[in-house]
Amino acid sequence: MRSIDRVAIATDRLSRRFGDIVAVNGLSLEIQAGEVFGFLGHNGAGKTTTVRLLNGILTPSEGQSRVLGLDPTTDGPRLRQQTGVLTETPSLDERLTGRQNLEIYAELYDVPKALVAQRVDGLLERAELADRAGEKVAGYSKGMKQRLALARAQLHEPQFLFLDEPTGGLDPVAARRVHVLITHLSQEEGRTVLLCTHNLTEAQKLCHRVAVLEHGRLVALGTPAELARQLGRSRRLEIEVDHADLETARSILQGDFGAEFDHEDGARLRITGIEHAKIPELVTQLVTAGVRLYQVTPQEPSLEDVYFALHGEAGGQEVGS
Repeated sequence: MRSIDRVAIATDRLSRRFGDIVAVNGLSLEIQAGEVFGFLGHNGAGKTTTVRLLNGILTPSEGQSRVLGLDPTTDGPRLRQQTGVLTETPSLDERLTGRQNLEIYAELYDVPKALVAQRVDGLLERAELADRAGEKVAGYSKGMKQRLALARAQLHEPQFLFLDEPTGGLDPVAARRVHVLITHLSQEEGRTVLLCTHNLTEAQKLCHRVAVLEHGRLVALGTPAELARQLGRSRRLEIEVDHADLETARSILQGDFGAEFDHEDGARLRITGIEHAKIPELVTQLVTAGVRLYQVTPQEPSLEDVYFALHGEAGGQEVGS
């Protein structure tokens, strides 16, 4: 394996079988320190098994990995002192207050007693729970519980965080608060975050890069833009013209540039099949023909476009976890 410098995770042909079932199949990838890295895939794609392998909870059938320079197979306890995990349904003691939940886990994480109060207060403040810290968790909303669980995962100041569906079932306001926390962890504190999510919009917003898994295999890795280029997915181009010039614009776009019409809304045309380098020529030709052109907006393919192109499907914004 390549030596680790700023690489937080490196896997080399990592595999895990359960009898005849291959849950992870020859996974090789690297995750950089400070990166928010997304894991996408259908149910049974291998995401959760991979996270367990990287935390030393499971041992690999083949291959190896390094997390923060440690081998999870032999250095599991030491590694878990430097990682934090937020499961999809985190267990909190609802009979206790938010503060008490954090204080108990601070003791379990061996946080020095002299630092507990300061650290708990700081995490409650960042999670926007300071004013509710003395209330029992049973009275918390789902979003509040999720933010408390995320605070709990940070008590021992881990370098690496594994977050499994951190906004699952949350309303937009609650989800946005969790997004802000994740962005802060990466950009302000330099923490590395592995985000398992079925929300493609969320992944595109938060993740520097994503990996798409299918039946335990890595089928794509990179930024959405890189994946789009690899798949040959063309940009969309949204064009707004005067309604009276619509037919002329359609004729030029289709006849001279071979554009495919993806969507039409009044005098707004959304087309595909136009190379980026052809956009200036397209604009010139429309204007020369007398088309009153109000807006030309190139649109990069979304992560949703890329994901469903990989899986040969259409529609929808969510995939199984």
